[in-house]
Amino acid sequence: MTTAQPHGGSAEPRPAAAKRFRDLLAAERRSAELYAGLADTTSGERREILTELAAVERRHAAHWADKLTELGEPVPPPRRRGLRTRLLTWLARRFSLEAVLPYLERAEHADAGLYQDDLDATPTMAVDERSHARVVSYLRTGEQPRSTIAQREPWHRGDRSGTLRAAVFGVNDGLVSNTSLVMGFAGSGATSSVILFAGLAGLLAGAFSMAAGEYVSMRSQREAYEREIRFEAMELRDDPESEAEELALIYRAKGLDAEEAKKVADTIMADRDAALDTLAREELGLDPGELGSPWLAALSSLIAFTLGAVVVVLPYLFSSGLTALVWAVALAAAALFGVGATLGILTGRGALWSGTRQLLIGGGAALVVFGIGHLIAPGR
Repeated sequence: MTTAQPHGGSAEPRPAAAKRFRDLLAAERRSAELYAGLADTTSGERREILTELAAVERRHAAHWADKLTELGEPVPPPRRRGLRTRLLTWLARRFSLEAVLPYLERAEHADAGLYQDDLDATPTMAVDERSHARVVSYLRTGEQPRSTIAQREPWHRGDRSGTLRAAVFGVNDGLVSNTSLVMGFAGSGATSSVILFAGLAGLLAGAFSMAAGEYVSMRSQREAYEREIRFEAMELRDDPESEAEELALIYRAKGLDAEEAKKVADTIMADRDAALDTLAREELGLDPGELGSPWLAALSSLIAFTLGAVVVVLPYLFSSGLTALVWAVALAAAALFGVGATLGILTGRGALWSGTRQLLIGGGAALVVFGIGHLIAPGR
């Protein structure tokens, strides 16, 4: 847990680099002191875990001290415990460790990606910070990772790949945007052929735009996940002992005693592939087999947008004039309610309420655009 902000560039001017290294050194020392102080307020597994977290922070501090030495800068001597450390330690001793764990959890999650892009930090340091955030969460709540909960309780729905998310937003966007577009042209008094052309153009433009955007988004997300897993594989190759210690620490935070946690970690580390898979899940919170497919997400988004957008176009393919407009309004209203009701079922909310809300929002948007089209129509 640190508070300094790294800039991630070893080419920065020497004075700036020296100042940043000193700030990070001081922050890591404060974190080590805090964990050590909190360890003194408890006992058993919690004491051992906090002591080990303090040791990790001291290793981080030693790294920044070495960086200062490489620059030829003096290493500041350790200072006495700061006011924050003394206050939190007093609260933990006076009340309980639970009184300060929420603070630690927020701070650790805020700093989980602190060293992610810092070229002067080691990849292990970035992973340590993310791991600490998870360990503190386990200490506070005792909850298992989301993947384990989802396996045991299927009502915890998740979509890490993003495919379902793309489909849901695609249908909704296609329906609302193209209904509004068609209603705008209808309100302007355009002919049925013009309305049909506008609807088809909006369908095609929106579908391919959604697909392209979803592909870029998912590709960037997948590459970021793959980068983290590559770092984890490098750490597993270069320093398996530290990785085993981190894994054992996580399992101890889940409730296993030291001997059981070490045994489980050693068993997992004996198989390199299993070790990498487990570390990715436990330290990074990633499922290597479910990072998401950019092409699948793009295709899903394209199809979903098309299905939503085509609803209001269909009547103009088979009829015209007022008849087509009435059918378009009816189909769009039914589809809006259906999409909302489906979302309500998926999220555990009432289908009637969610469907009505979606109908009012989407219908309101279409009505506003219809009115604008009527007001700005040529000749008015």
